[in-house]
Amino acid sequence: MNRAKIICKILFYISFLLGCLYLLTVLYASVCLVTGWGISAYGEEKFLRIHYPFTQKAFLLVENNASYKIFSFLLPLSFYTLFFLQVSQVFKVFTKPKQFTIPNLSQLKRFYWLNLLLPLMGTVAASFFVPIDDNIALLIGVHFILGIFAFLLAEIFRQGLKLQNEQDLYI
Repeated sequence: MNRAKIICKILFYISFLLGCLYLLTVLYASVCLVTGWGISAYGEEKFLRIHYPFTQKAFLLVENNASYKIFSFLLPLSFYTLFFLQVSQVFKVFTKPKQFTIPNLSQLKRFYWLNLLLPLMGTVAASFFVPIDDNIALLIGVHFILGIFAFLLAEIFRQGLKLQNEQDLYI
């Protein structure tokens, strides 16, 4: 079990770092889009370039369309911010000395609901405002399968918590 804890600790830090980088990207892009700072037009003003801070080097390329900015750019980036921060907390569950606890079970529940509902709901909401790419169905499917695995893992944790509580009663 020690190897698993080491691997989970490494994955916790990697996924937490990715979540933080996504969060910084969402915040920076939002500030740039709202204020116009660090942005230049591109392709007859059909696109916008968001530059790296304090440079003229392009960081992100965004369609110059309000619906696209919100539903095809900021919404997916925000979802993956949540995803990586939640997955880091799932990995953190496996680094703790006692895994079968109510807070750990709650963390797994949050993770499976996030994967089961948010991609589909976000895509349905976005479909009213922007055209949806065919590949999005694959991503929704991957997140749905990930949500099912997390659900099964949560059920194992629920059973482990029940057995652990029963054993505590007998000791």
